[in-house]
Amino acid sequence: MKYSLILILTFTLQWAAAQDLARFTVRPIPGAGPAPVAVPLDGIQYNTDQGRIALFEAGPGQKEVPAQLETGPQARLWFLFDHSGTEKSYIIRRVEGNSAPRGAVAIRQTEQGTTISRQEKPVMTYVHAEVFPPEGVDAKFRRSAFIHPLWSPEGEVLTRIQPPDHYHHYGIWNPWTKTTISGREVDFWNLYKGQGTVKFGGYLNAVQGPVYAGFAVLQEHVFFAERGREKVAMNEVWDVRVWESADKAISVVDLTSTLNTPLPEGIMLDAYRYGGGIGFRATEKWHKDNCSVLTSEGKSRAEADGSNARWCIVEGESSGKSGRSGILFLSHPSNRMHPEPMRVWPLDGNGGRGDMFFEFCPIRHNDWQLLPGNNYTLKYRMVVFDGKMTPEEAEKHWKAFATAPGVVFVN
Repeated sequence: MKYSLILILTFTLQWAAAQDLARFTVRPIPGAGPAPVAVPLDGIQYNTDQGRIALFEAGPGQKEVPAQLETGPQARLWFLFDHSGTEKSYIIRRVEGNSAPRGAVAIRQTEQGTTISRQEKPVMTYVHAEVFPPEGVDAKFRRSAFIHPLWSPEGEVLTRIQPPDHYHHYGIWNPWTKTTISGREVDFWNLYKGQGTVKFGGYLNAVQGPVYAGFAVLQEHVFFAERGREKVAMNEVWDVRVWESADKAISVVDLTSTLNTPLPEGIMLDAYRYGGGIGFRATEKWHKDNCSVLTSEGKSRAEADGSNARWCIVEGESSGKSGRSGILFLSHPSNRMHPEPMRVWPLDGNGGRGDMFFEFCPIRHNDWQLLPGNNYTLKYRMVVFDGKMTPEEAEKHWKAFATAPGVVFVN
């Protein structure tokens, strides 16, 4: 059975102070939850200083709906839609003035990184400054280009960096462990080897508004060639977005990674149990006795490692009023090897303590060759929550993610 999000556009030309540009209808995705929706703006003159582009719900009153314009090669208008409701019709309209509705999701940048907040509560920080390990630890463990902290809605910090057992772990990050470049093995994950690392390369954009705030950054996967000379093996663009949500008890974070290689011979990402995708080193509070895992295939923490899943709930004890917090990790159906293989630390791992490490690992079972002249994209969503999340709730979030405009969900 196939479900698709249907956008019916009817273009009009009405030259007036308030100009109707298009009308469309959204039909809910069966079984999906609330989610951001994008309307393509092909054929619409959105690139003008004669007023702003606004969205209105059709019908009596025509109330304005918070919406956010994304320009670029594929311009889109984003807004929030509840798939549990009924079909709705909307109007895209150019209105007088250029003052958009006040942003609910905002960005603040410092010398260390960029923090995105929703309703004035911090959700996550991307660290662009190079962070050195504790005094006395080899400086090879320094790194930039990672997410930490990631906060739950109640303010619980869920990520951890530079734990003494793995100084190369950095919150939410995604280096590749076993790679081959011209017959030479290069490890970007285990920094102590001194073979390679990942570096922040610069911001490409940053936006904020009533529907989402986010940024795109360049990250350079560099290896050390002769005489320690750095050479770029892969260029990666991280597109990170935090969405507004009608449910204040969750935060929704999207992470899209697009890779390409400048190497004439390309690079082989060798099959291994760690590498790429999206990795998560959890708070030091979580261990085998207070942390759990549940996958879309019904597997627990004891069974999940090496298996494949569409989504995975990772949650544990917290000091917030709910007593527990967690992250629902979603893998997009367009990803390589979807449903995606995972690395989940076993209950007796890490010296028997059972600390939590989770990763969607697209090269867990098969090599992946990247060739020059191509882009390779991986898409993930994190739904951060306090309390408990049921499998039914997780499935609703995944359907909303998997059936984004232009993508067909196959049940």
